[in-house]
Amino acid sequence: MPSFFAYPLEMLPYVVVTILIAFTIHEWAHALTALAFGDDTAKKQGRLSLNPLVHVDLIGLLMIVIAGFGWAKPTPVNRYKLKKRRLGSICVSLAGPLSNLLLAFIATGIMMLLVKQYGYSDSIWMNFLGIFIQLNVVLFIFNLIPFPPLDGYQILTEFLPMRFRAKLQPIEQYAFLIFLIIALTPLYNLTIGPIFNFFIPKITQTIQHFFLFLFF
Repeated sequence: MPSFFAYPLEMLPYVVVTILIAFTIHEWAHALTALAFGDDTAKKQGRLSLNPLVHVDLIGLLMIVIAGFGWAKPTPVNRYKLKKRRLGSICVSLAGPLSNLLLAFIATGIMMLLVKQYGYSDSIWMNFLGIFIQLNVVLFIFNLIPFPPLDGYQILTEFLPMRFRAKLQPIEQYAFLIFLIIALTPLYNLTIGPIFNFFIPKITQTIQHFFLFLFF
């Protein structure tokens, strides 16, 4: 995701704070939804928490700062303990990305309310909210890409016959290496890049139009 993390150095604190919040809520949402469907694995491991230290992987956070992408500690889920296993698995996987979309929605509402009350200004809060909205939309889209080990892949596999899942397993062990090659080479502009370029403006504009209708 390099093109969406090319922020000026002075914006780096906003990016780090956003990622801490976004990753924490994302993983907490997975854990909470898993518990709602009967799997207490994450809760027993202390992952049903809003403490960023529980969820943030230090190397993953540093990679965001250095390379433009990163990761949090995956939330442990025992899908065989879930009630209505297929539905539960899909809901658990969806919970993380949807939490990021919800964060972007709330932040957009706050930004539009501030604009209505005080007018737009190039302030600390406006700069932070702008980054917060964009990165959460990026995380929403990115995590729904059907590529292992992302949430979109977990959702996809629930609709595939077992014979196809077995064929995909060899790819999973090389998924991280494949992703690095895609993200750090010109392949990005042929794969992930166009997805972001299309969906990020569409989603942010749709949310903005909702609040424009509501507030103005």
